[in-house]
Amino acid sequence: MGRIQDDVEAVLNQAEPDVEVVLAEVIGGNTVRLFIDHPDGVSLALCERVTHHLVAVRERYALEVSSPGSDRPLTKPQHYQAFIGRRARVRTRGAHGGHGSFIGELVGASDSEVTIAADTGVVSIPYTDIKRSNLVPGE
Repeated sequence: MGRIQDDVEAVLNQAEPDVEVVLAEVIGGNTVRLFIDHPDGVSLALCERVTHHLVAVRERYALEVSSPGSDRPLTKPQHYQAFIGRRARVRTRGAHGGHGSFIGELVGASDSEVTIAADTGVVSIPYTDIKRSNLVPGE
């Protein structure tokens, strides 16, 4: 996770402690895309409140705030652990066992790696090797 994620989490931990920052990423060099979650769900009012708390981010970037949706990004060990049994797509930073991307059922998640049952077999991938991953919707 990058610096922008750390900055956003620091502000929201104080201002909206129940809000989970699922992913904060800079896209196109001038926009921050922020996916948030909340135990009671994500409403338009919550997105507006979060936007107002992030004045420093808005001074440097355009800001998009939304719920994670059905293809929710997985960025932390807790995310993988919470969705054991669901299908996910995991893209690695390089060829991992000859593959750069795996789609399959999440079957395990420790503090250091995720295990996925893909069509090619069961594979464990260290979080440090993961470029991006998300749930596969509708499955």
